Amino acid sequence: MFTGKFEAPGKVNTSLFQSRRLRHHPDFRNSEGWKAVHKEKDIPYEKYPQEVREALENGLPGASSIEDKTIPTFSRGELPHFAGINTFLKAPFIENIRDVAKYDAAVLGVPFDGGTTYRPGTRFGPQGMRRISALYTPYNFEMGVDLREQMTMCDAGDVFTIPANIEKTFDQVSNAVGYVASTGAMPVIMGGDHSIGFPTIRGIASLTSKKIGIIHFDRHADISEKDLDERMHATPYYYATNLENVPATNLVQIGIGGWQVPRGAIKNARERQTNILSIGDVERLGTDKVVEMALEAAWKDADAVYMSFDIDSIDCGFVPGTGWPEPGGLLPREALSMVGKIAAEGLCGIEVVEVSPPYDVSDITSLMGTRIIVDALGAMVMNGTMGKHKSVFDKEFKPI
Repeated sequence: MFTGKFEAPGKVNTSLFQSRRLRHHPDFRNSEGWKAVHKEKDIPYEKYPQEVREALENGLPGASSIEDKTIPTFSRGELPHFAGINTFLKAPFIENIRDVAKYDAAVLGVPFDGGTTYRPGTRFGPQGMRRISALYTPYNFEMGVDLREQMTMCDAGDVFTIPANIEKTFDQVSNAVGYVASTGAMPVIMGGDHSIGFPTIRGIASLTSKKIGIIHFDRHADISEKDLDERMHATPYYYATNLENVPATNLVQIGIGGWQVPRGAIKNARERQTNILSIGDVERLGTDKVVEMALEAAWKDADAVYMSFDIDSIDCGFVPGTGWPEPGGLLPREALSMVGKIAAEGLCGIEVVEVSPPYDVSDITSLMGTRIIVDALGAMVMNGTMGKHKSVFDKEFKPI
């Protein structure tokens, strides 16, 4: 506020600040930051020291000139972030797929873009997300969660996809996801284009007689019957909701809108009575209300919920590396907030699709895909819902 006095150049009038300071003593104890600082001390700290010991044993002790005696000669484990073999979040790679049964969650890549109708490149999505995931530690400050200490996770590698054959790839994907889920490990799937949204849920649905709901983030409805005469990436939820135990009324689609939504898809959504929330709905209602509505619809009379996150649901200014970029999408903070609150209730699986690294030289799209996954896992760990899905499966795995 102008007081009618001009100060000499370089001189600052501090009287107003001082008077306010005397009357106000900020208390940071109710801040998220303060609470997170103090919550960290309650997180277990056992697996990281064990990892360091194994790194020294397997990678040989470092040179005598190295002062930090936890550093080996050969890079093993988390550090340094720029080195090592890029599994997802430096999780152990499982050569024998049967060993996934030992883990709470198993990450698997589906490098396939044969269902893409415009810009290909999502076959490199799993590689991109694995590579940039090395940037992260397993600890999240705000959540007060350490994935290394509080859950077990492995990288199961990639599904062997068939580039020139969508249907054969679908069978491979359903078998892969179905097998992983049947062991009790939660499938965490990195696509690949969104055509895989059908075979992933088919693999999970085949293991249970119970109902499964789907929460689907996207700018596109993806419920067309055909696209270019095939089951392309605009079609997964037409076929997913044809499955006996995946009702269309339990499909919630968040972020739909813009100039890339086929009218035929909207006709199918209307006839099947799916649940669509636009970006305008997110703005008008707020993320908390959208999450509340999504959870209520997806979980209604259902026993498990699967999350499919298409990276193009986020505004393309933040995620340029995708096949069908569309302005006006979700902000990253909105997306992360909703993903965390939805995952907190428990998931039977999660997929991130349509990450196309060739269109993003800075890797920020791959980084966002990685962040969606780790935030979902962190939310489940924080809320004690990791593994909640296991009780749903009451059928044996039968490969296609």
